[in-house]
Parts: sequence; C-alpha cells; structure tokens
Amino acid sequence: MMTKTVLITGASSGFGKDAVRLFQKNGWNVIASMRSPEKETELGELDRVALVRLDVTDSVSIQKAVEEGIARFGSIDVLVNNAGFGSLGVLEAAPTEVVRQQFEVNVFGVIDVIKAVLPHMRKNKSGVIINVASMGGRIAFPFSTLYHATKYAVEGLSESLQYELEPLGIGVKIVEPGGYKTDFAGRSLATFGAGDLLDYMPAYDAFAGQVDNWPMSEHVWEVAEAIFEAASDGSQQLRYPVGADAVQLLQARKEMDDLAIKNLIASHI
Repeated sequence: MMTKTVLITGASSGFGKDAVRLFQKNGWNVIASMRSPEKETELGELDRVALVRLDVTDSVSIQKAVEEGIARFGSIDVLVNNAGFGSLGVLEAAPTEVVRQQFEVNVFGVIDVIKAVLPHMRKNKSGVIINVASMGGRIAFPFSTLYHATKYAVEGLSESLQYELEPLGIGVKIVEPGGYKTDFAGRSLATFGAGDLLDYMPAYDAFAGQVDNWPMSEHVWEVAEAIFEAASDGSQQLRYPVGADAVQLLQARKEMDDLAIKNLIASHI
C-alpha cells in the first residue's frame, strides 16, 4: 500500500502544526506549507515532512507549493485548508484593508488552494479536501462580523462543493473547532475595536473586557485528531465539530429558534 500524502496550509503553528505531527506520526508524507518556512526549525527535522512556502493570498506560491509537493512525494491525497485568522471589532469601524484581508485569507485563499489541487485529484479520481471552519461558521457572536462572514462562507462553499466532487471520487469535509488556546487571540487576531464611534463603545468595551476570560480548551490536539479522522475514516460525513463548547452550542443552535439562541448568547456577554 502506497504511503499517502497530505498538504496542510498554515502549518507553522496551532492546529496546522499539530496536524503535521499527527499525520507524520501515523506514517503519512506531509507537505507542511507556511508563509515563512525558513523560520521553522522543528518540523523540517521530521522524516517524510517537506516544508514549502505557501501564502494563500499569492496564487504563484500556491501553484509552486502544489507542484513541489507532488514532485517530492508523487501525489497529494488530502488537502487541509487550515490557514486563517480572526478579527474583532465593530463592522462600521472596520478598515477596508482588514475587511478585504479577512476574505482574501479565509475565503479566497481556500478557493485558490482547492482549485490548484483539484486537477491532480481529478486525474487520480480520488482525494479528500478538509476545510477548517469553526463553530463560528454556524453560530455567531458579537463584534466578530467579518470572521463569521468568512466562516459561514466556508461552510456553504464546502456543502455545495461536495455535490460537484463526490461523483469524481473526491470527498469534502468541514472541521469545526470551538475555542482553543492557540495563538488565535494573539498574532492571528486583527482587532480594530470601535474606532472613534462613541455609540458602540460601551457595548464593545464590555464585550472585549471578557474576551480574555473566555473558557478556552487546552486540548489543542483534539482538532488535529478530528482533521486526521476526517482524512482517514473513508466516510461521507461532512461536518466534524470539535470541543465540548462547539458540540453543545451547535446542538443548541439546532434545537432553538433565532430569538432563543440570540438571548442565550446575549446572556453570556
């Protein structure tokens, strides 16, 4: 049986880095892609791991990374679209460049990487595409409008794409993490607040003051395990919620109407 190969975007930290380790530990070849592979000191020491430069906002780097990975390992059996970032602030105060960057990375980047890999998967009549969305792709919280807009887009993209690709032997999966202690609230979060819009400041300041106290799970490895399960279980399961908060909130969202879920979330902020 041939060794399978996975391409993972955003592999320099967090869920992506843990996924590289897990796939490699389980005998896979891993194309670990990131914007600055020259800065990575750990993953490059692992057998069957190739570090490649891939910036999801740079179509040339995407194509080169795919070609380099195939040249190194012969195939790409699974794509994990993990690269992304969040934002926090009032929509009216959002700088245009932040709005565009949020969609460039979280949506257009996902689309461009998928399009770069699909010709290879179609030729092989097999493959799995895993898009790392969020519980925030099916339930929304205040002052995260841009982030939720992109993750809801990834959910819709994935759900529709499965109909196009499954007849060709290619599966589509969505992994939906809840809150985890990664660098998401650090370098992976664009915060623009309320700007100088006084009307929003009391509500935003009250909300932002609680962000550091949100209950975040330290079991970051759970997300890598869900990604690996989605890659290897051979099922047509579409969604993989990860984390107690994601499972509970998404179940509540399914059972409650819009007003009830709004009141539930509002009561906790």
